[in-house]
Amino acid sequence: MKRCYYSASMADFLNTDESAIVGELVLNSDYSTERTQTDAWQFQIEFLKQALGNRRGFIYLEFAIPRMGKRIDALIVDQNVLFVVEFKVGATEFLGTDVDQVWDYALDLKNFHETSHALVIAPLLIATEATPLDKPDKIVAGADDLFAPIRVTTDGFRDVYDMVLASSTSESIDHEVWTTGRYSPTPTIIEAATALYQQHSVDEISRKDASAKNLKVTSSAVSQIIAHSRERGEKAICFVTGVPGAGKTLVGLDIATKYLDTSGATQSVFLSGNKPLVDILTEALARDAVERKRLNREPVKKGEKGRARSRVKAFIQIIHHYRDEYLKDKRPPIDHVAIFDEAQRAWDHAQTADFMKRKKKVPGFTYSEPEFLISCLDRHPDWAVIVCLVGGGQEINRGEAGIGEWIASINRSFPDWQVFISDRLTDTEYAATAALGEFDNKQRIHTNNDLHLAVSMRSYRAENVSSFVKNLLDLETAAAKEHLAKIQGRYPIVLTRDLERAKEWLRTNARGTERYGLVVSSTAQRLKPLAIDVKSKMNPVNWFLEGKRDVRSSYYLEDVATEFHVQGLELDWACVAWDADFRCNGTSWSTHSFVGDGWQNINKAERKRYLKNAYRVLLTRARQGMVIVVPQGDQRDWTRPPEFYDGTFGYLQSLGIPVL
Repeated sequence: MKRCYYSASMADFLNTDESAIVGELVLNSDYSTERTQTDAWQFQIEFLKQALGNRRGFIYLEFAIPRMGKRIDALIVDQNVLFVVEFKVGATEFLGTDVDQVWDYALDLKNFHETSHALVIAPLLIATEATPLDKPDKIVAGADDLFAPIRVTTDGFRDVYDMVLASSTSESIDHEVWTTGRYSPTPTIIEAATALYQQHSVDEISRKDASAKNLKVTSSAVSQIIAHSRERGEKAICFVTGVPGAGKTLVGLDIATKYLDTSGATQSVFLSGNKPLVDILTEALARDAVERKRLNREPVKKGEKGRARSRVKAFIQIIHHYRDEYLKDKRPPIDHVAIFDEAQRAWDHAQTADFMKRKKKVPGFTYSEPEFLISCLDRHPDWAVIVCLVGGGQEINRGEAGIGEWIASINRSFPDWQVFISDRLTDTEYAATAALGEFDNKQRIHTNNDLHLAVSMRSYRAENVSSFVKNLLDLETAAAKEHLAKIQGRYPIVLTRDLERAKEWLRTNARGTERYGLVVSSTAQRLKPLAIDVKSKMNPVNWFLEGKRDVRSSYYLEDVATEFHVQGLELDWACVAWDADFRCNGTSWSTHSFVGDGWQNINKAERKRYLKNAYRVLLTRARQGMVIVVPQGDQRDWTRPPEFYDGTFGYLQSLGIPVL
């Protein structure tokens, strides 16, 4: 992907004919360029030449933002400021969506472009036909040297430009150093899936800093296993492990999109039991496909989005639909490669047999879900590969078998399959040690440490979030304090007993289209007095994809998402509302379920683990920061007395979490 369509020193830009610059833009453009686009470029070039006639520096036109799949109209490096300029040619007003767009561009550079992190960045939005605005008295950058979007008209552009330069006292940008900066984005899973579906490489949209293993390494390791198995006519299963947010799903989507060509012999399918994730990705990719047609000036016919959804569903599917299809069809699947997301959540034999008996009228079913799914790929006479994406401590529902059942199934029923793991699969949170220890033929187990992702990419501001959450939930106070100290300042975590104050904190901290939302445990049934009803239906597609003006979106902070809605997905900023289902007395957790008119103790170890993991999921959803709300309770309500909440609040506060 070209970083930009045109770049030059300001001197060369000013001395080059406009038509030559437009020609270079057209030549480097990724899509067919119509007259409206070339006219817009012509206007922008003529305007910038006139407005910047005596300036020095460097200019970039159509500068790529791979994470967003978009391009900045103009990026100008001048003295000590990086100007992000977005034109709305013909616009008579400044729309909120346009303001958010230029915000997002500037935030993307500040957060993800290596040599832009410490720079002064000024996003300017130009509505070319808007009524001239009064000249601002003062322009001041934020604490991170990022200006809020500045609305300007063509008449006022140069005045504002000069004011920004005058207000900035940092050292001049070394252009040669700046140009060497690596773009190291940390996309949301929705952004990542969209970019990969557009045939960007995983290398373009993943971090490259020394502390994070490049996802390309893990993706390449899986691709090599696939190629090796195909060449030798072998069958293999490999386990990609990693901490929450490390990019396991991204690796799986990268593999799936590499083999979209249905004419090839290596066709793959991405399978997940997480229906909200599948629905959201399907809708997001379908919307993006239609939007790209519009951007490319291609005709958008009636039913285009429906057809786009069908194409997406060919490679992203609900695991249960896949399973049911091959219950009926005894032939080998079309796909030789199957990627199972959140593989640890596949059902054990008891849950699978019960479901088959009740729902599918198949009595005496003898397989666990992992064993049956492996058997489907085993039908191929030549080769097949299963890729299991595995999160530790992520089982949150009854009957989830954990990764040990996949290994036990291979050992028990599939003697010809090879097994590829990293040495981290023996960590306690993966619960696979026993199954590996009982494996009959250890020579079938191959260790490749590139199959483990040790660093969270979700929380790009802090690498210690998942460790902090683990320590918090394990009541490892000293370690939790240590990790929190490393987080604060880069990844704010705050505590409050006031839900409205928490909501305002989210709105204040989020910039541009950074998404924020309210998340709660699915068993948090006594938050109703706070207008939080986990039993109220919400549509995860709308919650995650709609914008700020849509009451169904997460932005409105009305509908809440549970661990089942958000697992595998992420927000930029999260509010975690903590109910009395999971209480701390300072030395232990007590687990409870609200039944009828009161709380009952949860005594089964399995259900206790699911509730703890639910809070693990909730506390690891935010990419940039979170606020935790522990209600005050109400002495007049015997289901919500203060003592149900005070211990949890006191424990969290004792870790050093600041109180709003």
